[in-house]
Amino acid sequence: MRALKTILAFASLMLLTGCWGPSRMGEADWRPLFNGRDLSGWWGEGTTDPRTYLSLDDEALRARRQKSLDDIRSHWSVAQDPETGEPMLVNDGEGLYLTTEAFFGDFELELEYRTVAGADSGVYLRGLPQVQIWDTTEAGGKWGIGADKGSGGLWNNSPGAPGKDPLVHADRPFGEWNHLRITMQGDRVWVWLNRELVVDDAPLENYFDRGGALPAEGPIQLQTHGGEIAWKKIRIREL
Repeated sequence: MRALKTILAFASLMLLTGCWGPSRMGEADWRPLFNGRDLSGWWGEGTTDPRTYLSLDDEALRARRQKSLDDIRSHWSVAQDPETGEPMLVNDGEGLYLTTEAFFGDFELELEYRTVAGADSGVYLRGLPQVQIWDTTEAGGKWGIGADKGSGGLWNNSPGAPGKDPLVHADRPFGEWNHLRITMQGDRVWVWLNRELVVDDAPLENYFDRGGALPAEGPIQLQTHGGEIAWKKIRIREL
C-alpha cells in the first residue's frame, strides 16, 4: 500500500509539473489564502526558525499570533487593483511577514505580485526562506548578490547549490504583475515565474539547520522589506 501511494504521488507530481500553467486537475481542491476583504487567516512572523513556534502548544501559539496582529495591521492593508478592481494585499515595505495560520506540507501555490524599485521580498515555504523576489535592475544595487540573475530562485540555498540561481531571468518591468507558481513535495521545489521554469526539482535547504531535515509542515510567508509590494490571487492546494 505504501509503495502504491508513493507511485500515485509521483504520478500526480509529474502531471503538475509537466507544464507552466495551472493544473487542470482538481480545480475544486484549490483554496484561497486571501479572502479579498481583510487579514483573516494571517498573522505576523519574521525570519524565525519555524521550530520556535511549531513546537508550541495551541494556547502559546494563539498568544504568539495575537501579539503580532498590531504590527501586521500597521504595515499591511487591503486595496483594489486600480486597473482591474481585484482585491490585493499591500505591504509598505516594513514590519513582520504575513504568515498563514494554516500549516502545509506538500502543496502547489499560485500568486501574483507587483513590486517597486528597491524592494526585496520573497515567499517562505513551510516557514523557510525562500523563493526570492528582487529589484533586478542594476540601479537596485544587488547585482553582486544575485539580483542580476532574476527572481524565483531559492536564494537562501548554499552558494552553488541547485536552485539557488534561477534558470532564466523572467521578471516583468516595474508596474506589471508577476505570476508565481510553486510546487513543493518533500524537500523538492519547482518554481515557474511568468510561465518560465526557473527552479527545476531542486531541494530547499533548511536555512536554520544546514543539512537538517525540513519541517514536515509549516506556514506560507510573504516576506517584505525595502519597498512596497502588492499581492493578489493567492491560492493553494495540498498534494
